[in-house]
Amino acid sequence: MLESQGPPSVLRAVDCELPEPGQGQVLVRVVATGVNVVDLLQRSGSYAVSLPFTPGLEGSGVVERVGPGTGGVSPGDRVAWAAPAGSYATHCLVRADRIVPVPERLPLEVAATVLVQGMTAHALATDVVPLRPGDVCLVHAAAGGVGGLLCQYAAARGATVVATASGAEKAQTALAHGARYVVDYAVDYTVEDVAARVRELTGGVDVVYDGVGRDTFAAGLSCLRPRGTFVLYGQTSGPVPPVDPQVLQAGGSLFLTKASLGAYDPTREDLLRRAATVFDDVLARRLVPRLHAAYALEEAAEAHAEIESRRSIGKLLLRP
Repeated sequence: MLESQGPPSVLRAVDCELPEPGQGQVLVRVVATGVNVVDLLQRSGSYAVSLPFTPGLEGSGVVERVGPGTGGVSPGDRVAWAAPAGSYATHCLVRADRIVPVPERLPLEVAATVLVQGMTAHALATDVVPLRPGDVCLVHAAAGGVGGLLCQYAAARGATVVATASGAEKAQTALAHGARYVVDYAVDYTVEDVAARVRELTGGVDVVYDGVGRDTFAAGLSCLRPRGTFVLYGQTSGPVPPVDPQVLQAGGSLFLTKASLGAYDPTREDLLRRAATVFDDVLARRLVPRLHAAYALEEAAEAHAEIESRRSIGKLLLRP
């Protein structure tokens, strides 16, 4: 729980009574909680939240109680969810319309590992810019949670994937996930001329997928071919400053979008469809999520610090 915003140390575990599910809610015993960058932004103060606040927008577990108006969900159901907040807990209330069923053959920890980041990667590669054979795309932070899954989806659709990663281990991970080329930067995006290397390898890319934000934005635009598309979907390095549209014109009539999963899956039917696709892809080994580490719930501060250290490769979980 957060009673104030700040460094990872502001996270602390507290004892609470189990809540009763209200209208349209279910009470879930949490098996695994996904740790996402948005949790860090909420904790640090980059995003405003009402205190006290319990982070955690993603998890998996078993339904224990259901409130009225939750047709189709029953105690004992194995479920995962993408919800506004509250999943850093042993039990949490989740809106029934944010629940997705987890196939019996899929471990609940795997469901929490892949749900939000897998759906994000799938939407980026299939809906935001529907990649086709022959397309060339640049994936920043390709050893991260979304980046590694996005490389896999892009390569499966026949695109040539250029990845950025820091260090030999992350570079090898990106290659294993389907990248054709990896630009391995030893320091950071702002010091080395990553864009020059990308242009040398490709002559320019059709799509840039960027979850980093401020540090990579300007260089990413310069990697694009005329009429290429820049897809911004995160800001781990900070928000992008205002953009002069003349820059897009000068680059060759470039396209720029800030993508969000909610805009592409506005209905429950959309959510169920994409979640089922991602889970099916995992079960069929078409998509291979990578778990970096799992921490006890009381170790949430350590999990946040690990992400901030940029050592992690893949997903981090909390195990209540």
